[in-house]
Amino acid sequence: MNLELPPDLKDLLGSLDAFIEREIVPLEQEDDNVRFFDHRREFSRTDIEQGGVPREDWLELLAEARRRADRAGFYRHSMPKELGGNGGDNVEMAAIREHLARRGLGLHNDLQNEHSVVGNLVMVELMHRFGTEAQREQFVEPCITGDMGLAFALTEPDHGSDATWMSTRAVRDGGDWVITGTKRFNTIAPGTTHDVIFARTSGEAGDATGITAFIVPLDAPGLDIPFYWWTLNMPTDHAELTIDQVRVPDDAILGGEGNGLAVAQTFVHENRIRQAATGVGAALYCIDRSVEYAKSRVTFGRPLASRQAIQWPLVELRTEAELVRTLIHRTASEMDQLHAAGLPAVTIGHLVSMCNYRGNRLVCQAADQAMQVHGGVGYTRHEPFEHIYRHHRRYRITEGSEEMQIRRVAGHMFGFL
Repeated sequence: MNLELPPDLKDLLGSLDAFIEREIVPLEQEDDNVRFFDHRREFSRTDIEQGGVPREDWLELLAEARRRADRAGFYRHSMPKELGGNGGDNVEMAAIREHLARRGLGLHNDLQNEHSVVGNLVMVELMHRFGTEAQREQFVEPCITGDMGLAFALTEPDHGSDATWMSTRAVRDGGDWVITGTKRFNTIAPGTTHDVIFARTSGEAGDATGITAFIVPLDAPGLDIPFYWWTLNMPTDHAELTIDQVRVPDDAILGGEGNGLAVAQTFVHENRIRQAATGVGAALYCIDRSVEYAKSRVTFGRPLASRQAIQWPLVELRTEAELVRTLIHRTASEMDQLHAAGLPAVTIGHLVSMCNYRGNRLVCQAADQAMQVHGGVGYTRHEPFEHIYRHHRRYRITEGSEEMQIRRVAGHMFGFL
């Protein structure tokens, strides 16, 4: 049933599995690290006293996993060769993201922090693609190694998916810009040093042009994080950010004045297709576990797997997973062709949206069904399904809500966009 992968990609996935078993699984078990992967103990990872952010020892464990993956040549796979990567394209990253998520929960792929032994380094890719030579020199390598970190500040209290209506403003003052506004759910994890803040610099609310991306140090005067939002899955990295007349120089602009929407769209397109692939992998994990449990669980003298009430929902989910995977690989291939031709992926944004909302919905349905198949024990934290559901539920809202994704598809179909 699985989509056939090219031999070199199969070899890569095999080498990746061997590395995980050799380097990452033992790291999970060293000292008392197993506490971080006990499904009952989510708050082992959470620093409650610091507002619900990740604990330092948890972050150090993630950092060590990244260092090992980097030494082994996996972490930078998507990066171009000049940055020490393999130039992995979107098709490869889709296959890798699905494969890692299908392994289940673990240090190899903890999505709460967008952590993976094969880095999803979208912010680095943005900097490499849109940054000036000086910006690339300052940020690219340190952001890969974790010595610096970039956040992404787009969403606002009154403006979520409708980013062109944002209230944050930046005005020129001599050779500087002065930024004022508020951002919500700003993904600022510990270790973040700079924020890419989007602000309107010209035009009117609703205009696609006139939004500019600024690279702002988190310690800039006037920048404040009053609190972090506690979320369905913890720890959180969703900060509330206030920006009170923050002054930055003209060379803080990323991607050119008024071109911020192109920067933002590049970010979300790369993230959406990879998140969709992760959703398929996590869904397949839930389905696989449910099938095995149903075959071994005996109720009323017969295996649970013999009952159509168990078979049919899992068949529907597995069919959906195969269909969504095929669409993801087709769309990722088209994205790669557009990149090779120097064209923006936004031209197939409707296909990316299809992949994203169906992939995110699929994993939530699969986790819910896995809980149902496992009965009472499936609802407990002794099984990972409720954790998987809580994590992936966020992606039906973030990266653009599924309603916005469907609207984009409708716009393409009916000629509104």
